[in-house]
Amino acid sequence: MNQSDKLTRRQIVGGLGAGIAAAAVSPVFGSTQPSQPQADNLTVAPLEDPTTRFPKPPFKEQSQPWPGLASKMEPRPDHGEKWYKGSGRLMGRKALITGGDSGMGRAAAIAYAREGADVAINYLPNEEEDAKEVVALIKAAGRKAVAIPGDLKSEDFCKRLVEQAVQGLGGLDILVNNAARQQTRKSILEVSSEDFDATMKTNIYAPFWTTKAAVPHLKPGSAIIFTTSEQAYDPSAELYDYAQTKAANMSSVKSLAKQLAEKGIRVNGVAPGPIWTPLQVSGGATMEKLKMFGGQTPLGRPGQPGELASIYVQLADGTASYATGQIYGASGGAGNP
Repeated sequence: MNQSDKLTRRQIVGGLGAGIAAAAVSPVFGSTQPSQPQADNLTVAPLEDPTTRFPKPPFKEQSQPWPGLASKMEPRPDHGEKWYKGSGRLMGRKALITGGDSGMGRAAAIAYAREGADVAINYLPNEEEDAKEVVALIKAAGRKAVAIPGDLKSEDFCKRLVEQAVQGLGGLDILVNNAARQQTRKSILEVSSEDFDATMKTNIYAPFWTTKAAVPHLKPGSAIIFTTSEQAYDPSAELYDYAQTKAANMSSVKSLAKQLAEKGIRVNGVAPGPIWTPLQVSGGATMEKLKMFGGQTPLGRPGQPGELASIYVQLADGTASYATGQIYGASGGAGNP
């Protein structure tokens, strides 16, 4: 290994000294702090070019029936399974994530578990194959995993979902409203009332029902996170119904943040750009767009769900205590915010 890639013992000692000084004036959280690695084993992480870190288009033509499975995609989405490493930022927290089997929900579930949180995930019954993988990854991190399959389009189920999560986890202090339905339609004339209703209930009604059921269980310091989208700011013509639901999610964040501030509950959102998830191969994009998906961004590729995991962690972490009513974007250099 090149000597320039190693931290010298003097640098390590200096860094530890600064850490001890900071600890003297900061709150101590006991076991939430990870153990320090041996000084001789610390290395500088290599820089990675974001334009080449993950696959770029063109992608293989592929389609799946709604809602699709990440395990059947080519290439498989990267949720941080092999590289996300936690540091105890969410030790002892209890999180419920809708749509936790794939996409950003799966990335958040993996990251939360590796940061020390117990995690309940919701998913549709026909996504069981992907969900089992997530449950195994949560358990491998040494945390409790609660799997709750069911359809969020039902108000009764949304209420039971929260009840089961609270019971299974022993409480709740993080809610991630992530599940969504997206179907591409060239014209409004092709959007049936059944289509429109299913999208509205999944993307707007379900977060409303779930959040309403969760709020009574949330204590000061808890966090609610919505997955919105760049579509809220720059809607695509063929995602007429989906885009307006993401704008509604964005507005929900800003309104709820004001409403729940007095309770000490923070509410924020994540607005992804083009991210490689089952939404795209199960009717969320035309085959033409799928093949070149993400190629229009300045980075020249779609994002991978794992690249957003740290945003979900930051918004759930109590150190971000002044961040509420905010939307955090990740779109490869394009879009808003």
